[in-house]
Amino acid sequence: MFTLGDLWEAITGEKLEHSLAFKNGVVDSRLAEEGSLFVALRGEEGDGHDHVKDAFERGALAALVEREIEGYPVAQDPSSLPSSPEPFCILVEDSLRALQDLAAYWRRRFDLRVIGVTGSTGKTTTKETIWSVLRKAFPTLKSEANYNNEIGLPLTLLNLDESYQKVVLEMGMYDLGEIARLAEISQPQVGVITNVSHSHLERLKTLARIAQAKAELVEALPSNGVAILNGDDPRVKAMAQKTGAKVFFYGLSPDCDLWASDIESRGLQGVHFRLHHGEETLHVRIPLLGRHSVHAALAATAVGLVEGEPWGQIVAGLQDIAAQLRLIAVPGIKGSTIIDDTYNASPASTLAALNLLSDLEGRKIAVLGDMLELGSYEERGHRLVGRRAAETVDKLVTVGPRGRIIAEEAQALGMDEDDLFAVESNQEAAEVLRRLIASGDLVLIKGSRGMKMEEIVAKLGGK
Repeated sequence: MFTLGDLWEAITGEKLEHSLAFKNGVVDSRLAEEGSLFVALRGEEGDGHDHVKDAFERGALAALVEREIEGYPVAQDPSSLPSSPEPFCILVEDSLRALQDLAAYWRRRFDLRVIGVTGSTGKTTTKETIWSVLRKAFPTLKSEANYNNEIGLPLTLLNLDESYQKVVLEMGMYDLGEIARLAEISQPQVGVITNVSHSHLERLKTLARIAQAKAELVEALPSNGVAILNGDDPRVKAMAQKTGAKVFFYGLSPDCDLWASDIESRGLQGVHFRLHHGEETLHVRIPLLGRHSVHAALAATAVGLVEGEPWGQIVAGLQDIAAQLRLIAVPGIKGSTIIDDTYNASPASTLAALNLLSDLEGRKIAVLGDMLELGSYEERGHRLVGRRAAETVDKLVTVGPRGRIIAEEAQALGMDEDDLFAVESNQEAAEVLRRLIASGDLVLIKGSRGMKMEEIVAKLGGK
């Protein structure tokens, strides 16, 4: 628990002895509870200042605000801090910056190891797998859900206490400089880069600029830190020249420090492979789905080795089902199996999901939605997915105008028109699938976050 004294010193630089303790920090008033600090942020879809009262009614002790809130006292200097335990506001110029400054201050209070994870795809699965490995040997905190940005990462750090020895933080970005700022706040000693692909191309315009943004993590590492890089991705491999830290490569090539061979996907039963490190060779089974998940396992193993974890605990962490996160199999209607990969989509991750589908036994149906933020790569990326779908699936349902490009390409490669269904909404897709699905079918559902394709899963699951 951080105190009011900690908060005051973090945002003003002035020391203050005050024992009032906060349980956590929140930016959503609905998550406030007894002992919370509420941070009122202005956003495109709302203003947190409108919800300060709600946060206080739920138990928040104080709020960081950029303007006065009617009915609540405002503290602008130590003499104006209230002596009673009544809710109060602290006026700051920039509440987001104040949150970040508090998180940076709080992180520096602890002697622990921070592992940062970034990349175009696979960040969350890699972060979860690293956490699953490390927690077998060390008390380890991780960023939850989508807490990977300039708001979520600071909120995660505010949950630190003396019990933790490691922290695993996912680092997302929309533009140059953002990962550098996240690293400034969190001070990582280990940086993991998964890959560089066309995600965010709409904003950053070129793969070179995406690589530049991701490289900010390894550039921020101290000289005694470790950059853990995907040696199979040329743009990631080149980041070795951008860091003063030690470099550790993982991948599928024997040239890497840690590499995998003899990969065998066993469908919904996970993946088996052989792991190589120096003179060590181990046979490993992981519950993650698809051959592409081997890279997440390699990254997690690399972190475990760098952190001095014994092989037995590393392997136990890899086999822990808790590492499975986003791509999951659930029962569907009429005795079908739904492969739910709805969290997000890029051409690379969708091709990987189709490759998984190809490893499974049964009639295969793919439900593929628009892949967003691809910029100039938009048409090519969707056509690549359409080609692979034509090779892989028995029935194809696409959702959205970009999804129609997938359907067009699949048809151009010879897929029968009767097996193609291009629709505009999740509701229409669900209606098509209710007619189409039969017992034993495997149904992959995947699209960008903005497509909200989990709505389709909800309509098809469990009955």
